[in-house]
Amino acid sequence: MERMLVLASASPRRQQLLAQAGYEFTVVPANIPEERRADEAPAAFATRLAREKAQAVFDQRPRGAANAEWLVLGADTIVVTAEEILGKPRDAADAARMLRLLSGRAHQVVTGVCLISADKAEVAAEATTVVMRAISDEEIAAYVATGEPLDKAGAYAIQGYAARWIPRIEGCYFNVVGLPLARVASLLEGFSR
Repeated sequence: MERMLVLASASPRRQQLLAQAGYEFTVVPANIPEERRADEAPAAFATRLAREKAQAVFDQRPRGAANAEWLVLGADTIVVTAEEILGKPRDAADAARMLRLLSGRAHQVVTGVCLISADKAEVAAEATTVVMRAISDEEIAAYVATGEPLDKAGAYAIQGYAARWIPRIEGCYFNVVGLPLARVASLLEGFSR
């Protein structure tokens, strides 16, 4: 039976990355609450959300032998500072607050991924350290006004306008964009055996 890769995400960045890596897939966005549990570690939080997204979409799969077997990929990206875990900002003011918190410091970007099929599930997390130079309140206000930070974890897109503020990363660049491709490829290879 042919396996059909399904991405449980509406993120255009994740879709672009998977396509760039040569994967054929279908998109079925997951809609789950993204609330952190008390004392939940960052990697545990990201992988739990990735698994919940993948499971929610897997549970929607069509039944019957005539359908391809679904292989569902879920992912969730968070930004981790010494003070807090940053998801997507609530609004422009929250985006500006997050950018001020990241300005002039290093932080971690953690992406949890989960791959689910009918017979197994695998989860993994990837962490990348990002160094952001100091940015002024004027730069932050101008960036927030573009709208780019409003649907991004940590309120910035490394592949967009914010690239000018990031002199160095340690780890997987694609992880910061939203999907650690090498890690995902390894998971997919494990499912093809």
